[in-house]
Amino acid sequence: MTERPLRLVLVDDHEMVLQGLKAILARFAGRVRIVGEAADAAAAGPLVDALDPDIVLVDVRLGRTSGLDLCRSLVERDPARRVVLLSAYDDEQYLFQALRAGAAGYLLKRVGGAELVAHLERVAQGETVVDPAMAGRAAASAARLQRGEFWPGAHLGLTHRESEVLALAVAGLSNRAIAGRLVLGEETVKSHLRSIYRKLEVSDRAGAVAVALREGIVH
Repeated sequence: MTERPLRLVLVDDHEMVLQGLKAILARFAGRVRIVGEAADAAAAGPLVDALDPDIVLVDVRLGRTSGLDLCRSLVERDPARRVVLLSAYDDEQYLFQALRAGAAGYLLKRVGGAELVAHLERVAQGETVVDPAMAGRAAASAARLQRGEFWPGAHLGLTHRESEVLALAVAGLSNRAIAGRLVLGEETVKSHLRSIYRKLEVSDRAGAVAVALREGIVH
């Protein structure tokens, strides 16, 4: 337990999520206190600098920007900054990216209120926390990655699904065709492609295909 409530800043681009987090954390007013909230990375940076909270709780996806990029920026400005990523994605590659960005924690959005507060208290005490539902798989994946037993593109931060989408894009399939082949929604395919572009530091499909061929991700 901490001597005073932990001071939190929440960053999420969905109003319903922000309101839900506030309602959940209100039950633990003696342990955590929300001192600020932001809906995007542009607003979050100055807010965090001004309020200097104990922890910044950030969604992995922030509309057109990335919570991972925001985390990296906050930690670069202040290496002691404690940032926890809250995500709907239980893919360990997102976890690895979060840790590389300097995050002090990666938790799934299905976490319960009491568990969330307990994790935040551990972060405030200097620990790095990983959602228990992911810990075992993440350890196994890290071992496989160390042995080189992973999918093409993992070394660039691509998830397994993103690697599949990229391979089909290189093969010339349209978004609709990729969706049909992988049994996904077309909007989901577009979301994967946006993530691929960000990770490969390109702006479009042609750039992603060029990187994939140059790096030997697909042949």
